[in-house]
Amino acid sequence: MIRARAEAGFTLVEMLVSITILSLVMLATVTGLRTLASTQNSLTVVTSRNDELRSVSSFLRDALEAAVAGSDSGGLSLGGGSNAATVFEAWNDGLLWRTSLLFGEAAGGSYVVRVAREGPQLVLRWQLPDQKGELDDWNNAPSRPLVENVQEFSVAYRRERDGPWKTTWDKRGLPGWVRLELRASERYWPEMILAVAQ
Repeated sequence: MIRARAEAGFTLVEMLVSITILSLVMLATVTGLRTLASTQNSLTVVTSRNDELRSVSSFLRDALEAAVAGSDSGGLSLGGGSNAATVFEAWNDGLLWRTSLLFGEAAGGSYVVRVAREGPQLVLRWQLPDQKGELDDWNNAPSRPLVENVQEFSVAYRRERDGPWKTTWDKRGLPGWVRLELRASERYWPEMILAVAQ
């Protein structure tokens, strides 16, 4: 009697099927990991953008609410009595006013600050006026970039709650509200409407 030899191992078809299944599992795993990494990067970008938006708008809101009011015609001034010149100015891509700033835990004071677009950045500059109330050249003032990759930045103001927004400064003293519009890194920020200290 002739005995059939027992087969040891897999056939070629079984090997091809198992390799195909293993390849599909590996492809699904790699695709899932890439999607997870892409989602994580997107979340990091959005979170960073939201943190930047929150910190910049919070700083500007606090600085405008802490504006130092002068005694001349209700405007902001450098101090020094009723003849002091108003220190508040708005133009299409910048804003200038006097406010109280705190640097660190104990250092700070009343500074004239300027927030303006300088090239691709929105930059904060600050300085103390001299004894006569004069300001130095803003290019020499200390600075800190607030927002990078700025494509558009515009400033408007209004005096009454329902009044029209103006972009040309009328030199009439302190406005009631300031509106800032910003586009950075190819995205528009939510419109910021900030109340100025009264």
